[in-house]
Amino acid sequence: MSREEMDAIAKGRLVGIAREWYEQMRDGIVPFVRLPTRTKQNIEYDDESEVWKYGDKESTRAATTEKSAVHLLKMAYVIGFLKQQLVENRSSTLRELYYISEGWRRAKFSAQDESNLLVEDLEIITDVQREAFHLRPEEDGASIFGPLRIRETTRRGVREMHCQEDVGEAGYPIPNNVDTLDFVDHDAKFVIAIETGGMYARLMENGFDEEYGAILVHLKGQPARSTRRVLRRLNDSLDLPVVVFTDGDPWSYRIYASVAYGSIKSAHMSELLATPQAQFVGVQP
Repeated sequence: MSREEMDAIAKGRLVGIAREWYEQMRDGIVPFVRLPTRTKQNIEYDDESEVWKYGDKESTRAATTEKSAVHLLKMAYVIGFLKQQLVENRSSTLRELYYISEGWRRAKFSAQDESNLLVEDLEIITDVQREAFHLRPEEDGASIFGPLRIRETTRRGVREMHCQEDVGEAGYPIPNNVDTLDFVDHDAKFVIAIETGGMYARLMENGFDEEYGAILVHLKGQPARSTRRVLRRLNDSLDLPVVVFTDGDPWSYRIYASVAYGSIKSAHMSELLATPQAQFVGVQP
């Protein structure tokens, strides 16, 4: 899917929320939205997809109280901001969105956690990732090094590069929206996701990628969404096995679990971000 097509879908679904509110008010109905109940009690392991997902419990947010009405007002402001951002083909960070809301009077957010959660609500309602809204976190994805040729669509056009021959020692930096990448060709046998930068650099220095036909992916500790998404795509699109190489402590197993099964925070995106076939290098509980 092209960037223009993704933008059109994202804009259409955002505007669709506002249109639905308009139709509700026109019909004499108090505006509302329905969302999965976002609690640990409503997180379930789905045997078919092998990832954590939201269950069947739903909550309704209707403008029947001042607090609920203000919440929908904030959502309306964010929808307007994101729509304009898509029209103007620009982007912003989650942090910038929070600061921009300072000028929204009653609709301003009290903390960034509040604005982050509202963006996640919009992801759930629209079934569109925040990256398609041109929103990105402050932290970036990690990097890739190995026998893989990619084609990337950027603001300046399309470019191709080989993730061994055309990159420096740091590797190819994973972009915020990895769905703009095409995997053109590869000579890899597997993907190894590495927790620490030191071990990532050591494997590169020792020529591990060349000797064993490995694509090295640096996780940078707890992996960003873009890093988890690229692992899923490498597994799905190229049918490459994924192994996760960590420090081997209990916290590291949590890092592996976020790669393999998803996380509570991003349960609405688990089927896009998690790689259930990923294997842990070490002793598993």
